[in-house]
Amino acid sequence: MDRHDGDPVLDRFHFLVNAPALFNAVATAVELRVFHFLSENPRSGFEEIRAYTDLPAHQLRVLLQAVCTTGLLRREGGLYLNSDVAADLLASDAEDSWGHIIVGWKEVYYPAFVHMTKALKAGTNLALDTYPGDEPTLYQRLSRNPELEAVFHRAMSAFTLQSVDALVEREEFTSVRRLLDVGGGDGTTSARLVARHPELVSTVFDMPSVSKLGEDKAAAAHPDRVELHPGDIFNDVFPVGADAVLFSHVLEIFSEDQILGLMKKAYDSLPEGGKVFVYGYNVSDDETTGIFGARLGLYFNVLASGQGMAYPARDYENWLRQAGFGDVKTVTGLPYEHGLTLGVK
Repeated sequence: MDRHDGDPVLDRFHFLVNAPALFNAVATAVELRVFHFLSENPRSGFEEIRAYTDLPAHQLRVLLQAVCTTGLLRREGGLYLNSDVAADLLASDAEDSWGHIIVGWKEVYYPAFVHMTKALKAGTNLALDTYPGDEPTLYQRLSRNPELEAVFHRAMSAFTLQSVDALVEREEFTSVRRLLDVGGGDGTTSARLVARHPELVSTVFDMPSVSKLGEDKAAAAHPDRVELHPGDIFNDVFPVGADAVLFSHVLEIFSEDQILGLMKKAYDSLPEGGKVFVYGYNVSDDETTGIFGARLGLYFNVLASGQGMAYPARDYENWLRQAGFGDVKTVTGLPYEHGLTLGVK
């Protein structure tokens, strides 16, 4: 008998060491639209699924067994059906579907992690070498591959939508009239904000290739209230006229010096009484919990930027104060390990 039997850490270890294969099995089921099929055809038999997926019988048997071990699929009397979780998260093409997230992580995030040991020892994002170009971040190099860039941002938008309502519903936005959404991607967050707050107009400031993705999305849906401002958030001046600046899922990508520099630019661009919002992942103060944040920090350092992490809220609070902001506070306990740190000029 193993001396660790009954220890929940051992159970997590056993799942962890099998997780890479099981994750890819679920991703394959997503790509083959197995969850979609079973949503429309619950309690289907093996042959019906084989005819739909066009997989060889033995390989489908192996795939279904793997996905069933995760609990996402169930088999009852030889018939297959989605679990409630799979039906809710994976059986739809909706903008917030976890299917988009899983495919994005499979195509971009997880292949990079085979380089983790070398990258962490080197102190730089060595996995970026697998992408053509000489730019220092993944976001810049993806502009050379529009198809993969679209997959990446579709996944980013879907995951943003899993948590963004906790931000959108904040009463602090009711007094904001003009928002600057720095690093706002394709405008997913800004679109939700202007839909919720009818007096709000938002300017999304991001790379030209990313802004282009927003032309047919956020800007098209709200042509008078979501504006796209292509540029470089570090080297270009912030657009003027905003009474609030939002950093959503962007600061954690960078180093302390870069973050502080962006916060100072935000401070300089705002009028007296202007607000700053910092929304994203927060690890615990002792930096020992937060599996989503842990994954994100590794991804940043191995592939995306070579630096950054899901910082504790206290770090953002200290940087905002150093940049000159007052009335600094953090709202904690938001979905998916998120926090919202606020300050006023």
